[in-house]
Amino acid sequence: MIDDALMTKRLSTCYSGVVHDTLRAMGLRNFTLPSDITPLMPEMTLCGPAFTIEGHPADAADAHETLLAWTGLLSKAPSGHVWVCQPHTHDLAQMGELSAETLKNKGVLGCVLDGLARDTNFLIEIGFQTWRRGHTPNDIVGRWLPTQTGGVIHIGGVAIAQGDYLMGDRDGMVRVPRAIVAEVTEKSVEAMQTESKVRNAILAGTDPQEAYLKYGKF
Repeated sequence: MIDDALMTKRLSTCYSGVVHDTLRAMGLRNFTLPSDITPLMPEMTLCGPAFTIEGHPADAADAHETLLAWTGLLSKAPSGHVWVCQPHTHDLAQMGELSAETLKNKGVLGCVLDGLARDTNFLIEIGFQTWRRGHTPNDIVGRWLPTQTGGVIHIGGVAIAQGDYLMGDRDGMVRVPRAIVAEVTEKSVEAMQTESKVRNAILAGTDPQEAYLKYGKF
């Protein structure tokens, strides 16, 4: 049984590069999100289990229908998770002021959107980390409806299931399958400890190839 709060804290001590290298060494593929999905606040790490959402444009929907569905999503979002949305549109904002404030107050850690955001200055002001492709003032009212929560969604070539971990920093974001997150975290921490030994050796004047051969990492 995974304690999500403790696992999130532990994985957050790592950085995306070392987690990527650990996943690659374990034989995994297709775990790095597209590079054009970037963090609104690059200095802030976002890490935690995913709450997955999928939806589609719905131009025939009325305002009440879309807002009822949207507020229903906000009500379902669990504390200690990352809101992860595949909206199947790059024309509408999937996060804004009231939604971000609601989610932050519920304890949601941030969001990852294969789409756009708005009310950017407010998101920065409250520190709600938002990974997105860009920005637009266009909102979802009368134009978009969710189709599922808690299922597997795809962002780029990355499949993300409910509860899988996402870990992102200035370099990018990777997905860690929930079933192996403890193993990946421990191996990543060990790799960082080895990197520190290599770094100290280099700073002490050791030849970089000798350091690599000694510690097996560079």
